Amino acid sequence: MSRVQLALRVTDLEGSVAFYSRLFGTEPAKLRPGYANFAIAEPPLKLVLIEGDGDGDTRLDHLGVEVESTEQVTAATGRLREAGLATFEENDTSCCYALQDKVWVTAPGKEPWEVYVVKADAEQLGKGAVGGGDACCAGGDQAEPVAAGTGGCACGS
Repeated sequence: MSRVQLALRVTDLEGSVAFYSRLFGTEPAKLRPGYANFAIAEPPLKLVLIEGDGDGDTRLDHLGVEVESTEQVTAATGRLREAGLATFEENDTSCCYALQDKVWVTAPGKEPWEVYVVKADAEQLGKGAVGGGDACCAGGDQAEPVAAGTGGCACGS
């Protein structure tokens, strides 16, 4: 099963978790320091909440499509390249408490999209190769560019 992902950067994680639990009638599938995600069956949605700094409004962090296998990520990468889109691949990356393979593209409005598979749980929030890497979702700013000329936090699940 594939599902669309919506990742939001929120300043009140606890309040946001309570709100979205009531809105969708389900508790988070994963709840960690500074991070929560919901695996919503109806409508099929992966809702990711990333705690940001400050008192600002919630903002879009990134969008995605969760798939079931690395083969599906590879197929999406080929399809996106054939469609003329610039892609950025990350394999065996540990991000947002999950080990993932993913490919990124950026829409005309600079919103980052990822197609990704969660391969296993991970112990770290930040982004990078297993065992190290950058602090992807730890702060309010976007992480390193995910595709040529764009910004986006490479956090999926």
